[in-house]
Amino acid sequence: MPVETTVDTIRFLGTGGARFTVAKQLLATGGSWLDLGGTQILMDPGPGSLVYAIKHGCDPTKLSAIILSHKHLDHSVDVNVMIEAMTDGGWKKRGTVFAPSDAFHNGAVILPYVQAYPKSVEILTAGGAYTVGDVSFTTPVQHIHQVETYGFVFSTQAHRFAWITDTRLFDELPTYYRSDLLIINVLSLERRLPVDHLSLPEAESIIKAIKPKMAILTHFGMTMWKHKPWEAAQKVSDDTGIRVIAAKDGMLFNLAEVDAKC
Repeated sequence: MPVETTVDTIRFLGTGGARFTVAKQLLATGGSWLDLGGTQILMDPGPGSLVYAIKHGCDPTKLSAIILSHKHLDHSVDVNVMIEAMTDGGWKKRGTVFAPSDAFHNGAVILPYVQAYPKSVEILTAGGAYTVGDVSFTTPVQHIHQVETYGFVFSTQAHRFAWITDTRLFDELPTYYRSDLLIINVLSLERRLPVDHLSLPEAESIIKAIKPKMAILTHFGMTMWKHKPWEAAQKVSDDTGIRVIAAKDGMLFNLAEVDAKC
């Protein structure tokens, strides 16, 4: 009998970040749809998430979880409509919503009436560990950002990958995200103080420190978009000797590629 293999994929519903890219929709901003061995997880549903999900054949009623790294609008503006879609407008209690505490309180982006729709709600904390079906993930450290923000390290039956979301670079950052596959939100081509986001040179320094088998850049602001992210990624790849690619809107990435092409 053939042996069943676990398929883990990431659909980039959008690769844009920050206010100008979002406002002009130069790049889509729908977040990312993770299909990890059949467990469906939506991460950071920014503007247009529902539309982009439907466009790419992703069914919100199949979601097991929605995760917010933080409450800024380019990551969260569609969270309420996606919770409603996941729960059939609140008629079916299903799925879990994971988010920092300030997404629910003190200027909440998840509306109070919607908070009662999912089967459960979990508050993200530094050093937290969470489970969705056969998928587990951790939030190893709180990032340096304008609001409470976390990155993620996901583990499935077949793969382990890390996602560094919005943050200012700090010395210990790479130590929390060691993994064969590293995904990094890279807003700008060059460092822009006092913006608490990563630039391309900082992303390159992180990749050099972690030495993953492969890295994917995403969440691009205007300067990255203008300078062609795929060319920027190729330069980082040439400089580090590590395969680095730039995500594209709608791109479906199979995590099996990490081992197959390394």
